[in-house]
Amino acid sequence: EGNSASPSPVTDGQHVWVFMGTGILGCYDFAGKEIWKFDLQDRYGRFNIQFGMTSTPVLDGDRLFLQLIHGDGDAKTREAVVVCLNKATGKEIWKQPRPSEAYAENEHSYASPTLYRDGKEAYLLTHGADYLIAHSLEDGHELWRCGGLQPDKYDPTLRLVSSPVAVPGLIIAPSAKGGRLVAIRPGGKGDITESEFRLWRFAPTPDVPSPLVVDDLVYLFRENSVLICLDAKTGAKLYEQRVCPSDNNRGSPLFANGNIYLTARNGTVTIVKAGRKFEQVWQTQLEDSTTSSPVISNGRLYIRTNEALWAFGEK
Repeated sequence: EGNSASPSPVTDGQHVWVFMGTGILGCYDFAGKEIWKFDLQDRYGRFNIQFGMTSTPVLDGDRLFLQLIHGDGDAKTREAVVVCLNKATGKEIWKQPRPSEAYAENEHSYASPTLYRDGKEAYLLTHGADYLIAHSLEDGHELWRCGGLQPDKYDPTLRLVSSPVAVPGLIIAPSAKGGRLVAIRPGGKGDITESEFRLWRFAPTPDVPSPLVVDDLVYLFRENSVLICLDAKTGAKLYEQRVCPSDNNRGSPLFANGNIYLTARNGTVTIVKAGRKFEQVWQTQLEDSTTSSPVISNGRLYIRTNEALWAFGEK
C-alpha cells in the first residue's frame, strides 16, 4: 500500500523538503525551484526494506533529521543509521549507527521519528527494529532506549509502522500487529526497558495509525475502526467504540478544536468529541477510499483520497 511518495513533505514556510522512497531527498522553494537534491542511497548505502522507505523527515530549526532503519535480515549485519543534515545545503552534520538485535523483517521500520521537548530535555526519538531510542540533537549519540515492544521476539515479521507520539512528561511507543504499546516517562539513561521509566503497557496496539495524546488521555484508532481511549497516567481503558464498518484503516487520528478527527479506508470521516466518554459529533461518507491522515490548516480540514483532495470548512 505504501509507495515511493509515502513520506510526507515538510516545510518552514519558505522552502519544502521532499523525501522519496527511492532515496531522493530534495529542497525546493515555493515556486518549485530546486535548491539542492541528492540520493540518500548513494551516500548511506542501498535500502534493504521490503515495502520501501516511508519515513518522514523531521525539521527542527536549521536541521533535518532522518531515520533509515532497514536491513538484510541478518542480525550480524547492521545497516540502520540516523542522520542529521543542514537544511540549507543538504550537507551532513552527523551520522549515527542504530544497533539492535532485531532480525528478519523486524529490522525494517516504516515509522517516522519525532522530537521530544519539555523545557528541560530535548532529543530525537527514532522507532523501529524492536526499540524506541532517544538521540542527542547535537551529535546523535544514544541517550536511552526502551524495548519490550516484542517480548521474546515472538514474530519475525513484526516491523514497526505506527510512529511514536511525545508530549511533555509522556512518550507513547506503539508496536505492531496487535502487540503491545509502551508508555514511557522521559528522563532515563541507558536501557530503560525494565525500569521505573516504563510507566505502563497496553494491548492491542494500532498496527499503522499512530497514537494521539490529548491532555490526560491517549487515543488509539485501530485498523478495524475501533477507537480506544486510555487514561494517560495509568493506561486504564476508558472506552472502546467502533465508529464505522471499515477495516484495514491507515490514517492516524487528529485533534483540533476539542475534537478527534478520524478517516477510515472506506471513506468514512468521523468527528468525536475529546473526553473520557465516547460522543460522536459528526460523520460523513466520501465518494472514494482513503489511506491518508486528515490535516487541518487555516481553518480547513483536508483529506486526500485515492482520486482527489477534499477540503472542508465553514461557508
